[in-house]
Amino acid sequence: MSSFDDSRLDDPAALQATDHLLRRLAGAGARIRAEIDAAEEALSQLDSDGFRPRAIVAAGRDARLVRAVLEPVCPVPFVAWPGPGLPGWTGPLDLVIVLGGSSADTEAMSATSEAVRRGCGLMLASPEDSPVAQASAGSRHAIRLPSQSDDQLAAAVAVLQGLHQMELGPVVDAKSVAALLDEVAIECSPNNDVAANPAKDLSLMLADALPLVWGGSVLAARAARRVVEAIRLASGRPALAADAGHLLPVLNQPPRDLFADPFDQADELRPGLIILDDGVEDAGVAEHRRQLEEKAERHDVRVHVVTQANGTDIARYAALTQHGRYAAAYLGIGLGRYGTPVDDVPVVPGNPAEDPAW
Repeated sequence: MSSFDDSRLDDPAALQATDHLLRRLAGAGARIRAEIDAAEEALSQLDSDGFRPRAIVAAGRDARLVRAVLEPVCPVPFVAWPGPGLPGWTGPLDLVIVLGGSSADTEAMSATSEAVRRGCGLMLASPEDSPVAQASAGSRHAIRLPSQSDDQLAAAVAVLQGLHQMELGPVVDAKSVAALLDEVAIECSPNNDVAANPAKDLSLMLADALPLVWGGSVLAARAARRVVEAIRLASGRPALAADAGHLLPVLNQPPRDLFADPFDQADELRPGLIILDDGVEDAGVAEHRRQLEEKAERHDVRVHVVTQANGTDIARYAALTQHGRYAAAYLGIGLGRYGTPVDDVPVVPGNPAEDPAW
């Protein structure tokens, strides 16, 4: 197992070698602004206009994120459909939402083609020359939001903005989402040393832990899954995002042996609990958090809390996710998985350099 060297986190050479990854993280806010600017004309034509679909079906990348934002407030039934195709009941009275990228997405293309064939309303966020956009060419009821990148979050924000204007979703305020991500980029900048950088600080905990990531609300739980994906990619280690009921048994750890030789136990990773707090005040969420923290304390499991209680729902989700992705990036740097000569190995699928989430 690779050993973590915390000196790499402030080493100019290691940080420069991963500049492409860190710059992509830092550009998240700019990509949202570019997405909204490009979609301005299409969004300006959207309002409720007395239209309310019978149901909404979201397909393609990050359909579950759209569901997590919409489901609590959407005035019509909502379904996230992982594909392919569409539910059998979907028809002209329904609105289909597709988030597609520049590459061929079989499920998204299938859902788009099926929506066109059935005469459904269609809201599409994808690059104008993408396979998904081409699949929508025959639709007479399509709202096309031209994506500027493969950033799933930026496309989702544009779609949610449009749904809000149609009185089908909550306030989004895309500019505030972008501004909050800019703030995260400043806080987690590689120019800030470990003492002043929350993401580098979290990476130190992740260095010798098996991460257990928990978010109490629907959106925080979704962010937890995204953070775990980033940690797995960056470290090559297992990590788990789950609800409290599944995490509590994993916290049953034997006490640490204070007299054990640390070098003999270098490959033995104990769980570390990461709590994503998005400021949702709910009695059930508070009770689950109390149970997790108390059990972690009893079993000598370290706990790290990431808090983002300001902003709209999607803004808090984005900020929590971005904090976790920065921490994952610094974990990968500290482990020497990139930012060192290890980078000379061929890029393979699953490498963060190829993952649009980065």
